Amino acid sequence: MCVWHLLLYNHHTCACQFGSQTNCPVFLLISNLCISGGMSKKRGRKRSSGELSDAVTPDPNYILGVRIQHNWRERGNQSKWKGTVLDRVCVNPSLFMVKYDGFDCVYGIELFKDERVSNLQVLSEKVVNNKVKTPPGAEELVGKAVEHLFEKEDGEKNEWRGMVLSKAPVMTNWYYITYEKDPVLYMYQLWDDYAEGDLRILPEAENKHLLPADRKPGEETESLVGKQVEYVTDKGVKRTGLVIYQVPAKPSVYYIKYDDDFHIHVYDLVKTT
Repeated sequence: MCVWHLLLYNHHTCACQFGSQTNCPVFLLISNLCISGGMSKKRGRKRSSGELSDAVTPDPNYILGVRIQHNWRERGNQSKWKGTVLDRVCVNPSLFMVKYDGFDCVYGIELFKDERVSNLQVLSEKVVNNKVKTPPGAEELVGKAVEHLFEKEDGEKNEWRGMVLSKAPVMTNWYYITYEKDPVLYMYQLWDDYAEGDLRILPEAENKHLLPADRKPGEETESLVGKQVEYVTDKGVKRTGLVIYQVPAKPSVYYIKYDDDFHIHVYDLVKTT
């Protein structure tokens, strides 16, 4: 059985073991993660103010790339969420990746199974995918380490360093990105931020601790997609989840969806023996 190290972008490190999907869950010993719900870090991005379109009852097989709305009930409180369905997870077809209006995270939701979801509807309105002009001579962003500036309510700007993972599906002028300070999946129109001076591609001398090592020529590694994972926090709390995606630009980087959390977590899984 192979031994792997799981490297979080906030520098927590652990040893872990991955078994086959049909074997026992994997046990990971890692530090407690601080998860923030519904967080929007960039310039107070607002929800859409447009009128709701006519809605129809959805079909799970025809929901990709459409606009949806539904109620969300948790801890006795109910709210209405509206967003765009970006992807369906192959290793768990019940799980959909959704970009909700007013939030910068990409969420993993079992839209047709989660009891917190009700009154799910497909909207007739079109997905907004505004074309963004790429600056002349600009480098390709995917796979690059970047420094991203975020403005707080008081006007102060914070630097967040991270890695651009890929272009987003459906909303193809957006990019998936994760950060050293908060290793979950976000998406932004990065070229807009680049043009405004809020995004900088880091030179090699500054990015070695942010990017995983490139695969050696001819090196083949077993994909961990579909593997079950479990870890115990430093407080003794157990969490279980599933490896749902491998990043083509950086094959040692994976997305993990935990059963008790709708965020998509981004980890660098490095084989050590």
